[in-house]
Amino acid sequence: MKIIYLHQYYNVPTKAGEGVGGTRSYEFSRRWAAAGHEVHVLASDQDKSGKRGRDWHETREAGATVHWLPVAYSNKMGFAARVKAFINFALAARKKAASLGGDVIFATSTPLTIAIPGIYASKRNNIPLVFEVRDLWPEAPRQMGVLTNPVLFWLARQLELAAYRNANYVIALSPGMADGVAAAGMPRERIAMIPNSCDLEMFRPDVDGAAQRTRLGFGNRLALLYFGTMGPANGLDFVLDTAVELKRRGEKQIVLVLHGDGKMRPHLENRQRQEGLDNVVFSAPLSDKTKVAEIVAAADVGLTIYKNLPILHTCSPNKMFDTLAAGRPVLTNMPGWLADTITKNHCGVFVQPDQPKDFADQAQWLLAQRAALPEMGRQARALAEREFARDVLARQLLTVLERAAKEGRAARRQSLVS
Repeated sequence: MKIIYLHQYYNVPTKAGEGVGGTRSYEFSRRWAAAGHEVHVLASDQDKSGKRGRDWHETREAGATVHWLPVAYSNKMGFAARVKAFINFALAARKKAASLGGDVIFATSTPLTIAIPGIYASKRNNIPLVFEVRDLWPEAPRQMGVLTNPVLFWLARQLELAAYRNANYVIALSPGMADGVAAAGMPRERIAMIPNSCDLEMFRPDVDGAAQRTRLGFGNRLALLYFGTMGPANGLDFVLDTAVELKRRGEKQIVLVLHGDGKMRPHLENRQRQEGLDNVVFSAPLSDKTKVAEIVAAADVGLTIYKNLPILHTCSPNKMFDTLAAGRPVLTNMPGWLADTITKNHCGVFVQPDQPKDFADQAQWLLAQRAALPEMGRQARALAEREFARDVLARQLLTVLERAAKEGRAARRQSLVS
């Protein structure tokens, strides 16, 4: 089977910019290639040196052919600049995707504009489209307050509906996302819930984090780590508000660690300096994800924190799954399926959104239960292996692609007969 995989922000592990979609696409595509399928990925090359020119170029990544188009992008860009990057890539990718033929088109959002080349290539070559929803756009940017123009929201909404109407199947990364897709009119039998997955190879309980723990100056303090994008959606002022509360209580045995980069990092660093929060440590972003695994290993607990918005309660964040794989307990402020997953499996705690006193209470409870954290970590790793292994989830998604391709071949044969 020839799979045309459209993911604008596809990454390989050694080059992955933190917070730009993780490596789900790389991990799945390499498994499909290893299974004997021909995989072509269309992606945006974010190389800022300008050495690679302005045209498409190819690399081989773990058995898949990746077609790269240089398009500048950064999480620090404003909304308008990001939308421009989305549209530029989408328009250029239409003809490229169509030129590759294939048995099935697999387009993954965000951005939602990836539906444009997906639908175009599907129609042009009369092959099925499978559309993956990683965030419920355009509702997410609307609730975030970055998509306020009613005309633009309407246009984005029409594109969302067009993606669902033209897709043979939709992949949703969480139960809440699946509900959102169904509410938009997609039949339930055409929706598959396949969540984000755990990198069981890179994030492991036996990774040595001692050097990172020394470098970051944790000492014997209980280290609660957030790693990933520091953007408006992540609501990391909540972490600093909790640091203020812990400092007010005179708590000196807990350190809150923020690792990564993003639009909000300068603001957060400024707060830390101005408020004298010596219980907050910032760690610089790293391009090599293996080093990120060492930082996770250096921590005692992983934080999965988001701004308290209903749409974000449906998220399926890489950071939580990487934390589980690393064998570390999870602390999250996301009610719903994320909180249920970690509490029912005894591998973490839930804190009430926007309640720094509750966050501080739970952090101090974890400190008091420090001897029990290794067992919580073992439960986390067991959950990762049992329900979120990439081998299992990649096969589930491949089954959907094969079903769509089979239906596409049958429909083409039927059209020839009629």
